[in-house]
Amino acid sequence: MNNQKCSTLFQKPRGRTRIIQCIYVVGFMDLFGVSMIIPLLSHHVKALGASPTVAGIVGSTYGILQLFSSTIVGSWSDVVGRRYSLLTCLLLSALGYGLLGMSTSIALFVLARIPVGLFKHSLSICRALLSDLVSESERPLVMGHFNAASSVGFILGPVVGGYLTEHEGGFYTSSFTCAVIFLTNAGLVWMLPWSETLIQRNDTNSSNDVSKGCHDNNCSKSVQNGSYANSHHPVLAAETEPGSRAPQKHRGGFRWREVSLLQPAWRQLSSVGSKIHMVASSDMWDLFLVRLLMAIAIMLYYSNFSLAMEERFSLKPKVTGYLISYSSTLGALAGFLVGPVTKLYGNNMPALLLHSTVLTCTLIFLYAAAPSVSQVLLTSTFFAISTTIGRTCITDLELQRGGVQASGTLIGAGQSVTAVGRVLAPLLSGLAQEFSPCGPPSLGVVLALAAVGLLLIRIPKWNGRGTTKKAKL
Repeated sequence: MNNQKCSTLFQKPRGRTRIIQCIYVVGFMDLFGVSMIIPLLSHHVKALGASPTVAGIVGSTYGILQLFSSTIVGSWSDVVGRRYSLLTCLLLSALGYGLLGMSTSIALFVLARIPVGLFKHSLSICRALLSDLVSESERPLVMGHFNAASSVGFILGPVVGGYLTEHEGGFYTSSFTCAVIFLTNAGLVWMLPWSETLIQRNDTNSSNDVSKGCHDNNCSKSVQNGSYANSHHPVLAAETEPGSRAPQKHRGGFRWREVSLLQPAWRQLSSVGSKIHMVASSDMWDLFLVRLLMAIAIMLYYSNFSLAMEERFSLKPKVTGYLISYSSTLGALAGFLVGPVTKLYGNNMPALLLHSTVLTCTLIFLYAAAPSVSQVLLTSTFFAISTTIGRTCITDLELQRGGVQASGTLIGAGQSVTAVGRVLAPLLSGLAQEFSPCGPPSLGVVLALAAVGLLLIRIPKWNGRGTTKKAKL
């Protein structure tokens, strides 16, 4: 009887679908608002009287803050729960963009970028929340849809931002509009049916084992305000957040655990430090290194794209812009392919990551050696698809190997690694471009080959599901 009840709850969880759909909307609106601002920042800071050097230093503030705050905020979301951490990030990001709309000096501009740099991790927390809500086999599909929705927002945002900029005070209007969007997202997150959602999950890939999993665990998985405790991971299953109440039985399942955001700060910091230490000491260096190598390789591909097209094929910037928009649109649509491709591979994520990495490496090489614009167009088409699948694969593997109890910490650590790539890529691109317009993508090929070699060495050490022993997270 219990098995039947657990299976039914897994197939039709109350409120879960509504939360997932709302998170898609949050992801879309998030990048829609941000992409309205990004193209205008450099123009605005120069309009405030900053020299190119000062503008560069000011522009790097956000990236440096993101580098150090990604893992900390992600781990904090594991401690206090997704709801409160997501609300905090959205509200403080709205504050930052509101200050940006009032920035009439360089000092105020820098001040406005600080809360955004520290707390603009709403997308990472959304991904962690989605990983809490779905089973391991469903995760690539849901993540792919979320990435697609976010990418569509990133494509449409610059269009609206450019339109607003044509009017007087357009930058300030765009900034305040972005702040309103983040406040709207916060309101949406606050109204989500957290207390109604029942999660009865099974981490195996086979849906036929759902009832068995529920029986073996005695339906013991509990939701902790967006993160759950799993008996398969005894370290975190036995760990409780300080100041939180125990999960409550509710109609055959467990309710979202209420975790106090106002628990003592030292306890929160202690828990955050513990989770980060466990990630740092886990045997996941290979995945993080692959992520870093591929992040830099992809950034090198895009780093001098417009300039290279002009020098190699005398392509006008307008045409290059169309080509970039085309690639971005394909990248958004590719998010819907992640689920079917994953099923085609039988959820063998290591093999899919290896093949997507090989394909990405090959496409970068073909772009660097392209004799015509038509070949560049062809490589851009498949490049957008391979990179979208690769990003989803590596995130999924990090969660498989680390355990979703620390999904916020893991996803935050991944974002920190990517931030390192954002710091290194412009420097490497500038050095490589001294030799040839094809220098940056050529260097990207070398780094992607290194990632392929690392995967070929490390994948045999993982088990058949693409995981090693679960890191003690």
